[in-house]
Amino acid sequence: MTIYDKVYIMSKSSLALTSFPPEAASSLITLGEQLALARLRRNESQRQWAIRIGVSVPTLIRMERGDPSVSIGVYTTALWLLGLSSALGELANPVKDLGALEAVIRETNRIRATRKQASKTAQMGKVAKNHAKP
Repeated sequence: MTIYDKVYIMSKSSLALTSFPPEAASSLITLGEQLALARLRRNESQRQWAIRIGVSVPTLIRMERGDPSVSIGVYTTALWLLGLSSALGELANPVKDLGALEAVIRETNRIRATRKQASKTAQMGKVAKNHAKP
């Protein structure tokens, strides 16, 4: 990344971009590199590819560098041109959301422990009632 790129990104920065997680940035850079490679393997110039995507050449260059300020629509259109856009729908599939699943399990365990404690208390109350009867 050149100093020009850093200045450009900083000038367009928002809180979302300034706090962009390094792992996400790395993934986006990899995606950009792979999109550039796919374009080259198809013998498409940056100008031709930019026209097909519907963006300017500078935007295409930023996308191929993994710039997070490029809209997801641009990345999606590039993936669509490659026949890969259908994979986007699976990225946030609830079945793959392990964080949410873990939260549900923790909450279920908490409720179960509360009910178990309430059950023990109720049983102790029944036992005390039975012993109190003449």
